Amino acid sequence: MKIVYVVGGLLAPNGMSQVLSSKINYLAEHTDFELYMILTEKAGQQWYYDIAPSVKWVNFDINFDELDTMPLYKKFFYYKLKLCRYRRLFTDYLMQVRPDVTVSTVRREINFINDIPDGSRKVGEIHFNRVNYREFNKKWLPGFVNRFITRRWMGSLLKQLRRLDRFVVLSEEDYKNWPELDKKIVIPNSLSYFPDFHSTCENHQAIAVGRYTSQKGFDLLLQAWKTVAACHPDWHLDIYGSGSREPYQRQAEELGIASVVSCHAAVADIYAKYRESSIFVLSSRYEGFGLVLAEAMSVGVPAVSFACPCGPSDIIRDGEDGILVEAGNVDKLAEGILRLIEHPDVRESYGRKAMANVRCFSRDAIMEQWITLFRTIAV
Repeated sequence: MKIVYVVGGLLAPNGMSQVLSSKINYLAEHTDFELYMILTEKAGQQWYYDIAPSVKWVNFDINFDELDTMPLYKKFFYYKLKLCRYRRLFTDYLMQVRPDVTVSTVRREINFINDIPDGSRKVGEIHFNRVNYREFNKKWLPGFVNRFITRRWMGSLLKQLRRLDRFVVLSEEDYKNWPELDKKIVIPNSLSYFPDFHSTCENHQAIAVGRYTSQKGFDLLLQAWKTVAACHPDWHLDIYGSGSREPYQRQAEELGIASVVSCHAAVADIYAKYRESSIFVLSSRYEGFGLVLAEAMSVGVPAVSFACPCGPSDIIRDGEDGILVEAGNVDKLAEGILRLIEHPDVRESYGRKAMANVRCFSRDAIMEQWITLFRTIAV
């Protein structure tokens, strides 16, 4: 069986690239599938993630990422040019390879992938939740204009998703958000690693992990930590992630908590940092799944998380292995953290149960679902 995966870029640490590279490597190691990978960004640069040598790949060198640096009027023009070139190269490649299955990440290629007559079954796997996907929100436009563009944009996406052979979402919560689609299934992200060590939950340290963007809500976490620090100044918060962390360190200074908050760059071995921590906090405004939650829980670190769309409620069993609080409610987030700080027995109990419960996201279990899907639709 030939399978083509659309990856985009592997140049920097991010959740989607991590998940895709893990899937491709697993299939290379555990099946006789012939695997192909399509990249679009900065040909010639070193990848952040290793890919099995048996995987064939091509880089179209489209460089969509550079559009983020352009003003809107220029971005629209160059996007059309890049998309046209992408479609031509993509079509030629599939017609040459003639795969059995082509897997799209439901990004730019979704606009044309169903029209390519290469004979392959088309699968879309979305790494975002519907609530925050294709949401057009420009502050300089009236609200009704933003809503109109969002409806049109989502409408065009749904038209293409209906044509797919399967549409894969990451959570049961998000499954319900796509009532228009019939060929949808849930396959969550997997954990490729279960450490042979665990946190003692005794260190007075909490941890948060993610890119330094508004999505991850670290600004909300810092507000909550001001309340925590007032009650327990001996506890320290460490944040790890890629991107610009200086604004958050400045916010910590303005809140008067800089001495108990550290904003770090991303690290190669985040599991070692989980091991040193006793509480994991997820303060995201939204997620596609929230794999870092499962990672931390696999080390026995109980989590306090916003019940944001989508993912945390599929991972955390509230009151058993962690705490879910109202999305965006800073006071409730602080209360949840304080509960685990002030009840070490609960903290330890949640941590033990977290380690056991996240076994359902093991790599073997999740990848068996993917292998079954591919073999079913390729018949």
